[in-house]
Amino acid sequence: MSCLVACASRKPAAPPAEDSVQVNVAAPPAITLERTACFGSCPVYTISVTPSGQVSFEGRAHVRQLGTATGQIPQKQVEALLVELDRAGYFTFASRYAMSEPACGRYVTDLPSAISSATLGGRTKRIEHDHGCGGPPGALAVLEKRIDEVLGSSEWVGNRK
Repeated sequence: MSCLVACASRKPAAPPAEDSVQVNVAAPPAITLERTACFGSCPVYTISVTPSGQVSFEGRAHVRQLGTATGQIPQKQVEALLVELDRAGYFTFASRYAMSEPACGRYVTDLPSAISSATLGGRTKRIEHDHGCGGPPGALAVLEKRIDEVLGSSEWVGNRK
């Protein structure tokens, strides 16, 4: 018994024309802020912004806009907010202010957390901030509010203090 196998030569596929390829690579966020649940009706959402000003929002609970939404802010506002975070010491703060951490200080239960991150000049900092902790620098909560203000989260969260 004999077996004959033949292979047809194949011409390599031509690369697609440049203008027919659209690569949609999303830029990594420059700043993010996630607010978690509490015992009550705290808004639960994540908001982020790219260096170019593309804002992404995802509402999970107790917000006006459930699901995803997008917006745009000027790139200069993103740059100014990053400088504000840096000058206020954001990149020097502890990475975690949680009940089990020494930096937490006195602890109160049932309060929400804020998880933020910022990337500036090759440095990235992520901070978990349980609002039940009494030890974080006061500037951290102020900066979290500034992120909300500059990124315009009230548009999707609703009017809350």
